[in-house]
Amino acid sequence: MTATSYEYGPHQGYVDAYAFDGSGYGDFPIAPPHPPHPPERLDIAIDPRDRRRLELHAALTAAGIPPLPEDREAIDRLSALPGNINNTIQRWLQYAL
Repeated sequence: MTATSYEYGPHQGYVDAYAFDGSGYGDFPIAPPHPPHPPERLDIAIDPRDRRRLELHAALTAAGIPPLPEDREAIDRLSALPGNINNTIQRWLQYAL
């Protein structure tokens, strides 16, 4: 016997995406969140300073410079600077590759 773990509808493209026969135990995928676009899911705003900190972490990592734990204070201080300065730093890191 085959059972569908969940169905979304004819236009979603997920019908019968994950089927199992019920004979085993284990982890089964859960449904993706709706709506699928992350900014539409969140009803809270991220503080601009926190957003700059996360973007700076991502830019450093993308440039091949993974931040170390002792770099946290420097990243926090850089994130406190205005957004245009943070954007400039990220641009420098992007072109450093």
